[in-house]
Amino acid sequence: MRSAIIHGPNDIRIEDLPIPTIGPKEILVRMKACGVCGTDIQKMRGVFVKPPVLGHEVTGDVAKIGEAVKGFRLGDRVFVHHHVPCYVCHYCRHGDFTMCEMFGQTNLEPCGFSEYFRVPEPILEKKGVLQLPNELSYEEGTLIEPVACCIRGLAKCKIRKGDDVLVIGAGPSGLMHIQLLNIFGVGRVIVSEPIELRLEVAKKFGADIAINPQREDAVEAVKDATEGMGVDVVIVAVGNVKAIEQAIKAVRKGGVVNVFGLPPKGSVLSIDPSEILVREISLVPSYSTTEIETNVALKLMESRKVDFSRLITHRFKLESIMDAMVYAEKGKDALKILVVP
Repeated sequence: MRSAIIHGPNDIRIEDLPIPTIGPKEILVRMKACGVCGTDIQKMRGVFVKPPVLGHEVTGDVAKIGEAVKGFRLGDRVFVHHHVPCYVCHYCRHGDFTMCEMFGQTNLEPCGFSEYFRVPEPILEKKGVLQLPNELSYEEGTLIEPVACCIRGLAKCKIRKGDDVLVIGAGPSGLMHIQLLNIFGVGRVIVSEPIELRLEVAKKFGADIAINPQREDAVEAVKDATEGMGVDVVIVAVGNVKAIEQAIKAVRKGGVVNVFGLPPKGSVLSIDPSEILVREISLVPSYSTTEIETNVALKLMESRKVDFSRLITHRFKLESIMDAMVYAEKGKDALKILVVP
């Protein structure tokens, strides 16, 4: 079978590997579609390469079932989450599930960008494999994981109805946030994004005010829209420390800044801590997601109250994985990119 294996910075190779052997409490899945995530790009560039496993927004068909597995049949259409926590360690008992040691150790073998992959026992045991309803295509199913990440981040912000929210970045995750915020019943959704095409898409997805920071001062525009107070919550949906610094200036006193996008490793945040203290600003990071949120995301998508499928703009064959990665990083007309067998 063909699999995309990372060997080092900017070195991803399609290799012929044996189809994984499964244990009695595991399943084998034939990949039908897998989304390209920003963390995949960082791994490609040589950052955060441990574990060096690519592809985690993945759907497929159950191709083989261990003899002790119940609840699945051959051919079942499934979404597979790549990490699960143990729910019993110190971190899990405090609700910090993505900090669990087991969370980072549960991975698909060899990866999601593979014709077939093994789903290890812990993922099945913790209900990390979800049946895809007939109403959702394989491609739509790949969006369950990133939508779940957004749901988890928004939940941590404790957003109230009527709150004004600024979303910095109108890439795939920023656009998902915009749609979800409208379901939350917030006041106004403001988006800041330098790419005009994405700004136009953001308006279609429900943004009330669209700001191009290359044409106007984003912080001043936010203050003008909020009578000088600032927004209640800022979602930083880009991996850029300058955006975090901008968010701190744009949020109101007592407001929340959600650090959602992952900055490059080694980045340095230049802020005045006294400003955070005196203005009582809460910096709330949100990393990854669990099967708790993936279940919520699936139900929400199945309800058709939101349509995230409009995010999918490009599809690449598995053999063109490097092209998919580069285009996801640099293509100005790219939103969500999928890899298919």
